[in-house]
Amino acid sequence: MFQQDYLMRLFMQLAEGIRKSIRRAIDEKDPEAAADMLEATVGEATELDGAVLLSLAPESIASVVQISGTDPRAVEYICRSLLLEAEYLREAGKNDKAELRSQQAYALGGAYGIDLTDVSLDEEALEEFFESTKIQ
Repeated sequence: MFQQDYLMRLFMQLAEGIRKSIRRAIDEKDPEAAADMLEATVGEATELDGAVLLSLAPESIASVVQISGTDPRAVEYICRSLLLEAEYLREAGKNDKAELRSQQAYALGGAYGIDLTDVSLDEEALEEFFESTKIQ
């Protein structure tokens, strides 16, 4: 029961972080701040220093997430957050960092068997994903 409560809170926190970043990027037209919000969300979800984690090479990130004790069920949220951050960084003109985030997302997804596509960031697809991961 405790683990389900923890996971539910974690999933809700991740979903809310993604939703807030989308609103920041669209409503306030501030993709860089939206990207920063997602970095903070990823750091909180992994219970690691987000700046340190996200400075890793794509091939290293999965190993660190695995040994950190991050629940595997939260990893798809993290992957989608990284892809969304990459999109925002491109909008902000930070293409090198955007490419790194994209590569990190795909490397992490690959290590966990998560199939990521451009549709993964579609608003409807995100809401379906949030619904499908609710713990009953």
